[in-house]
Amino acid sequence: MKVVLILALSTLISVSGIYVLREKVFKVNDQAPDGDLVNDKSFYSLEANDIDGKTINFSKYKGKKVLIVNVASKCGYTNQYKDLQELHRKYNDKLTILAFPSNNFGFQEPGSNDQIEEFCETNYGIDFQLFEKSNVRGKNSNNVYKWLSSVDSNGWNDKAPRWNFFKYLIDERGMLKSVLSSNVNPLDKEIVDFLIN
Repeated sequence: MKVVLILALSTLISVSGIYVLREKVFKVNDQAPDGDLVNDKSFYSLEANDIDGKTINFSKYKGKKVLIVNVASKCGYTNQYKDLQELHRKYNDKLTILAFPSNNFGFQEPGSNDQIEEFCETNYGIDFQLFEKSNVRGKNSNNVYKWLSSVDSNGWNDKAPRWNFFKYLIDERGMLKSVLSSNVNPLDKEIVDFLIN
């Protein structure tokens, strides 16, 4: 009886641990090939319009680590803007943050590009790269998020964002390295370790 109870408890703890891990970090890709992807599916072949409508070619991010995050102004995670700005302030020599406002989850980004930009500047002093409002999920998602959630493009991940403030880490070779869920704070160890290693 005691053996069965101990076995049942250890199984429950293991299952709980796996559940927490899956909620926090979907995958860390340690098998990324060496060297840049140079075909038409390269991260560096992407482009997107910034919050002011100017086209940004992602080739400018070659040799830099990148954090991509979908953001919203009326979400329970909106306060992560503060931590994203702090991450940017501390590590902008090592990391580029690319933020994509989206209304895909709970209609929590209803504003126009101008309203979003004003909200971010006024409330959080944001000076990292904001892009125009767009879809980050589904068939109408922008090209960046199509790349992030396509195994054929990024090499291993098919996870689209599940909610606002989902995070993707790209290494300095343009390889997708991690997919982190919304509850991972921008200043968490996973992200800081990615920057300093």
